Amino acid sequence: MSRILLVEDDPGVLDLFEEALLKAGYQVDAANTFQAADDLLMFGDYALLLSDGWLPGGSGMELADRAKLKGIPALIVTAYIDKLRQSGSPINWADYTVLPKPITLDALIDGVSRMIHPSQSAYQ
Repeated sequence: MSRILLVEDDPGVLDLFEEALLKAGYQVDAANTFQAADDLLMFGDYALLLSDGWLPGGSGMELADRAKLKGIPALIVTAYIDKLRQSGSPINWADYTVLPKPITLDALIDGVSRMIHPSQSAYQ
């Protein structure tokens, strides 16, 4: 069973995403801040980092960069793509897989599945 690190600062969205992931058969560790996620990422073994883009204390892209160093793929889900792009940060968006919010739970689970099992993707 694949373990996912879910990072979301909105408690309602965190609960909703976590429940959907659990129902889809994934194990989930959840965090609501950059620091909490970074601590879990440092010691955990994950199949995927699923993170909001804009977090207290940092960004999902920063977490994605740290996950990449451990060989963990990342999926960023954010409503603030334009704000992040205009933040002045030298982000190379080609380095990240990003899904926009609002997002349906079916689209979220599909995106997660394609990241964890790319060979099973209907798009290849």
